[in-house]
Amino acid sequence: MTLQLSRGLRLPHHLRFSTRQGPAKYLEQYRRSLTSPEIFWAEAAQDNEWFKPWSRVLETYAAIDRLTQAPSPRWFSGGEMNTCYNALDVHVNHGRGDVAALRYDSPLTSTKTTLTYNQLLKENYTISFLKATRISTFAGGLQKLGLKKGDRVVIYMPAVLETTVAMLACARLGAIHSVVFGGFATLELAARIEDAAPKLIISASCGVEPKGIIDYSPLLNGALERTTWKPSKIVMLQRDICLFPMTKGRDVEWRDVMTMGHSVEAVPVLATDPLYILYTSGTTGRPKGIVRDNGGHAVALKWAMRNVFDIFPDDTFFAASDMGWTVGHSLAVYGPLLNGCTSIIYAGKPIGTPDAGAYWRLITEYGIKSMFTAPTALRAIRKEDPQALLLKIKKDEIRRTLKTMFVAGERGNPKTFSFFSGELGVPIIDHWWQTETGWPITAPCFGMQNDDITEDGNPRIKVGSVARPVPGWDVRVLKGASADKDENYNHEFEDQDAELVVKLPLPPGALTTLYNNSDSFRAKYFKRYPGYYHTGDTGHIDDDGFVYVMSRTDDVINVAGHRITTGLIEEVIMKIPEIVECAVFGTANSVKGHIPVALVVIDTSVSRSQKELSVIVIQITEQVVHDVRGQIGSFVCLKHVGVVDALPKTRSGKIMRATIQAVANLSSFRVPATIESVAVLDDVRVVLENLGCAN
Repeated sequence: MTLQLSRGLRLPHHLRFSTRQGPAKYLEQYRRSLTSPEIFWAEAAQDNEWFKPWSRVLETYAAIDRLTQAPSPRWFSGGEMNTCYNALDVHVNHGRGDVAALRYDSPLTSTKTTLTYNQLLKENYTISFLKATRISTFAGGLQKLGLKKGDRVVIYMPAVLETTVAMLACARLGAIHSVVFGGFATLELAARIEDAAPKLIISASCGVEPKGIIDYSPLLNGALERTTWKPSKIVMLQRDICLFPMTKGRDVEWRDVMTMGHSVEAVPVLATDPLYILYTSGTTGRPKGIVRDNGGHAVALKWAMRNVFDIFPDDTFFAASDMGWTVGHSLAVYGPLLNGCTSIIYAGKPIGTPDAGAYWRLITEYGIKSMFTAPTALRAIRKEDPQALLLKIKKDEIRRTLKTMFVAGERGNPKTFSFFSGELGVPIIDHWWQTETGWPITAPCFGMQNDDITEDGNPRIKVGSVARPVPGWDVRVLKGASADKDENYNHEFEDQDAELVVKLPLPPGALTTLYNNSDSFRAKYFKRYPGYYHTGDTGHIDDDGFVYVMSRTDDVINVAGHRITTGLIEEVIMKIPEIVECAVFGTANSVKGHIPVALVVIDTSVSRSQKELSVIVIQITEQVVHDVRGQIGSFVCLKHVGVVDALPKTRSGKIMRATIQAVANLSSFRVPATIESVAVLDDVRVVLENLGCAN
């Protein structure tokens, strides 16, 4: 096989299915990925199958749009492929159809199911449940409902196998799915429906949580009452434990879609066509829809599974994440299936289902080689089982299969990582990526030869670091002038820290735009530092190239691994008539990493006695908690609400959220010269202490 350079790199039609080869050298490959990205990623793309070869490996903004200078590159332009085909058909066609694709484990419903690649794709069964999970047939049913290439589909479902089926069925037809986390309530769901304008909504009648059954009918119907956009149909997975009241003419049962469908072949799509939209919270009521393409996404994830996570077709991988988050998309569904390995779909919690030994049971029962979780989960496990007794009884079994445990999503505690690494006998790897990037920016590459290894042969890990950049990511640190440094000073910002950026072009698999919002796409990610992607994180890089992520530069806080925009919480709070001002910020928490705290100012224009005021304060704080839970979701975990006479502001009227946060976290800080009244900080400090939020 030869590579010919002609308007980009051209490769033969239907490239060969690759086999495991010797690991490449990290430093050599990292340099190649930056100096010769076209050659590097063209070679990586040989591991995927294409219906039509690409005409150009990489198109930068100069070739795409000279007028608007769109900063995101297009990878594999002109190439045609299908993500579902690469995730399923390729493995079946190469004789690996009997390999387990998904193992589903739900302790809450006492359900365990294994589906092979054959069964997941289109094999005939006698078991009714398995019939409901044939992707090619479900795709055929969706096609009968009018779904076609380019249409959008909102998927609002819990952690069930059918969520994966719905995602892959959309991909098979070239439709664009947008999975919404099942924990979101009406407000967030409605915003996503309004923005995506889906032709179909695929949902389930309920979710099952440790605290009970979550009825989806008031959430979904309540969201649709808020939207001007209405889908043509709603496909409903009825679960026997809680049925959804069907609306005639609008709603169609999942099983009926399967009955009307017939097996359909994968629809060829352009590599640059969107695969999915994944929303992150916005600050003004409009969520940001991250758009991921088909070709670059498939190439990057398959490469990362092998080179970063050291996962190959005979291995089992477990990502402890809901499908509604980027980790669920990349590491529970697409990454493992594109790679032809086995993925564990776990519909449970790290603790309480039934105990803090849940992860250790999964590792030993399914022979997991590597897994991903959030630091919050490890903190919760250690709190429930401080001596790791449930781990110790399975230690020998765990060590027979588990080689690595990856953590990300929030800053972790090195002591917690060290504790579990010692007990498990495997490295706990803190690494860094974002919803926008779709796969790791930094991580030790366990599938490559590393120049810097420890005595056990693993890549060296530095305490507090998220490792060195992964090939393709040119990470830099830049310091920009801030017009409001005095007004909103970041008190976690150390002298050696600066803003972490990535030099363009971004590698395959990263976001390509924001859905229907190209202006915000450029403004948010590329305007501040032209020629670079602005990550929104601060940190530094040491002399050995190890990256340290320290804090955020925006209003995003991380609660138990969930990225939440404080502006969205404030938007809900300000709908309460009695509240005239509010400020939401994150404060440190030993289990969840951070939790939100809200300070509110009540309207004093109405004369009230002290007794009346005491009553209304209680009522308002309870309403704040209720409204945030009902309109956004319980995962926000807002429980601390304090009433203050005033919020600290600059002379220009800007609320000093970072200063409030510094007071709450007992951080050392300087009082900004532009503060309007220093005395207000004393009131804030007292209220926070009474709430138990001054750490």
